Amino acid sequence: MNGARSLVRTLVDHGVDVCFMNPGTSEMHFVAALDDVPEMRGVLALFEGVATGAADGYARMSDRAAATLLHLGPGLGNGLANLHNARRAHSPVLAVVGDHAVSHRPYDAQLQSDIETVARNVSTFVRTSASTPRLGADALDALAAAYGPPGSVATLILPADVSWSEGGAVASRPGLGPAAGAAPDVAVLEAAAAALRSGEPTALLLGGRACAGPLLDAVADLAHAAGARLLAETFPPRIGRGAGRPPLERLAYLAEFAAAQLEGVRHLVLLDAKSPASFFAYPGKPSDLVPAGCTVHPLVGPADDLVGAVDALAELAGTAAGGAPRQEAAVPGAPSGPLTAQAVCQSLGALLPEGAIVSDEGNTSGLFAPGATAGSPPHDWLTLTGGAIGQGLPVAVGAAVAAPDRRVVVLESDGSAMYTIQSWWTMAREGLDVTTVLLNNHSYAVLNMELDRVGAEPAGPRARAMLDLHDPDLDFVHLATGLGLHAARAETAERFHEELGRALATPGPSVVEAIVPPLL
Repeated sequence: MNGARSLVRTLVDHGVDVCFMNPGTSEMHFVAALDDVPEMRGVLALFEGVATGAADGYARMSDRAAATLLHLGPGLGNGLANLHNARRAHSPVLAVVGDHAVSHRPYDAQLQSDIETVARNVSTFVRTSASTPRLGADALDALAAAYGPPGSVATLILPADVSWSEGGAVASRPGLGPAAGAAPDVAVLEAAAAALRSGEPTALLLGGRACAGPLLDAVADLAHAAGARLLAETFPPRIGRGAGRPPLERLAYLAEFAAAQLEGVRHLVLLDAKSPASFFAYPGKPSDLVPAGCTVHPLVGPADDLVGAVDALAELAGTAAGGAPRQEAAVPGAPSGPLTAQAVCQSLGALLPEGAIVSDEGNTSGLFAPGATAGSPPHDWLTLTGGAIGQGLPVAVGAAVAAPDRRVVVLESDGSAMYTIQSWWTMAREGLDVTTVLLNNHSYAVLNMELDRVGAEPAGPRARAMLDLHDPDLDFVHLATGLGLHAARAETAERFHEELGRALATPGPSVVEAIVPPLL
């Protein structure tokens, strides 16, 4: 058994049976091992950023580690932005990066680079495997680091000769997988419970694991019983939403709006969330969004036992389970007239199927989507955790692979789509049930807003041209059909509603391009 086969077999035996890949010469023995270990599903991406973003989406929806296979340092560099987003999402991702054979390194070939330095930007674990017999054990060390807690990116660098040499051994480690984490600090727990009993304005700020599933229900009941507000971070990895689920208000992206949401709060209890801060620095405006006079209680971090902390907090605070309001079922009617971003989101709210997964990179044009879908059938919402654009389409690929029985909807903007548009080819190749709503306003609209907010000199025509996507206009229908998808364009609300309904009801991937005016 060579090293590559022992690596793939070790991963499959420990539940890692999907690898999103863009391989090169140094990874060919890993690729060949796919025929020897058919339980490993290889998903080909035409760009490394698609592979890494897909691994993030898969991990978010499956709560299992996903693997990527990347080619040398430049390949890892191409995938780095979406590994950054995965790091912020605390997604367990094992990045296998091929390297030159150890014997080849002295020749400083064209693709030689310092892979470990590149990997450290996003990884909690980096190791170059130096021995074929040890490769399986190295993989399990990396996988353990990826699971954490907290979940993270772990990078295993695989020299070509370690991969091709004989002497590989399948490694085994019982119990490898997600772990509960550490118990919360007793003093912080008691202080948070006292805050909930105090009668002073208190808010629970949720992030990460607290925003979906049974934990969201438990935390909502706790907040309701204590009379506390329930808030979420601006960009949590996954939010459980829709009819029958607790309404969860997210902090606004703009610092002024977020500060208004937090105004008057005297105690802020953090449950797998960070203390709120402005997304960027702005001249003359604070970066810290915690109100003056507010005490922050960092109860649970990403490495802590969230379930145990919530149970202990409810017991100490004397609150009972049950009773929190749930979102009532209510969907908007079909829109009519000119097509606007608001009409697109209204149509989405009317047609979103039960169990859908929404990968949201709609940016400014998607502002209306949360409100329009609040009462839609139960669904999951995936956000842009690390702020590095180009996430929406790849995360949808991974989510669809992880949950093949659910419809995935991508809210995508025109500028962001061009970063990882190769995702559409992978969707077509794999036959994934992904519907892309492409909001085309011919502009980097969010950057036009930021240009005005950062205090730069008044923008003239040359500056504005750098944020404009006209001349030539992007034609997403032709781009999508060229990559193997069915696609349609809509310029009226009625046509969009019709095309979206057809796309959601048709198996396989499709694109509905919505031509909308800029909001800004």
